[in-house]
Amino acid sequence: MNNILLDRMFKQGRDFLGCDYPFICGAMTWISDPKLVASVCNAGGFACLAGGNTPPEILEDQIKETQRLTDGNFAVNLITIAPSYKDHMELIKRKKLKYIVFAGSFPRENEIKIAKETGAKVMCFASTLSIAQRMVRYGADAIILEGMEAGGHVGHVSLTVLLQQVLFELENIPVFVAGGIGSGKMAAHMFLMGAAGVQLGTRFAVAKESCADDKFKQVFFRANARDAISTPQYDSRLPVVAVRALRNKGMEAFGTLQLELLKKMDAGEMHREEAQMEVEKYWMGALRSAVIDGDVKEGSLMAGQSVGLINKSESVSDIINDLVTETEKEICHVKELLA
Repeated sequence: MNNILLDRMFKQGRDFLGCDYPFICGAMTWISDPKLVASVCNAGGFACLAGGNTPPEILEDQIKETQRLTDGNFAVNLITIAPSYKDHMELIKRKKLKYIVFAGSFPRENEIKIAKETGAKVMCFASTLSIAQRMVRYGADAIILEGMEAGGHVGHVSLTVLLQQVLFELENIPVFVAGGIGSGKMAAHMFLMGAAGVQLGTRFAVAKESCADDKFKQVFFRANARDAISTPQYDSRLPVVAVRALRNKGMEAFGTLQLELLKKMDAGEMHREEAQMEVEKYWMGALRSAVIDGDVKEGSLMAGQSVGLINKSESVSDIINDLVTETEKEICHVKELLA
């Protein structure tokens, strides 16, 4: 790669992440393990190790294993609504991590402060300009702008709108974009709009280095974009973060779970916080069933709408190379159009 324009497009993200190519493999619980994360970093990209609800001692071992497998920079992703979140916050005080990503919901100011005091750079998700500005005010070093097209826990606004509301308005801080992006050609236009980098999940979920069961991957290859649907919230008394996954019996079971939890809340048998914890435990368990055990009927098939663009498993190095090559080709094409 010797394209001057491409170097210019990559500079902000490259400098912030400390990698060759500012393409991020997002944190996917049960999937973004040390092997996948290290593979992405060794190919010149950047990846996030999924904290999920992992017991802290296991997460610590995974951090050590990732550091053994790669010299590249990577982030540890902490889910603010996970039952193990408080334990993970204690863990990062002991570990000298270079990057921490807060996900699931929005971290408190003191939580960002704790992370930064360890020497880490902090990245936070944002779904509105005001939230992005709040995260920056709290001390976030970069923002990840993720549209509802993404898989897993998602917001309610498409990336197309978020680009206009946040990316075009936020200044002096790296903004990485995600949600529905599956090709370098699309990524090129994100860079041209001012994005510091691009995050993908679904394409990496089916990579050859992904630990996901082959049955899990095969379902992705057969799926259309419209098959990746977002879960509804049945009642405001039980706030739940929407989850985008492929439609199956596991998605239907989540609806039943919400009704059961609401009944227990009405009967005084359970507080709202307890019910929300049960929701997260469900997703953690259902996702493991699909990813690790290959239960594609009852398990959770978390996928972004870019699943409709994927029809094969590639090596991580091929994915990164394709993204970079396509990005460069498209930027050169745009240059010709403007000449």
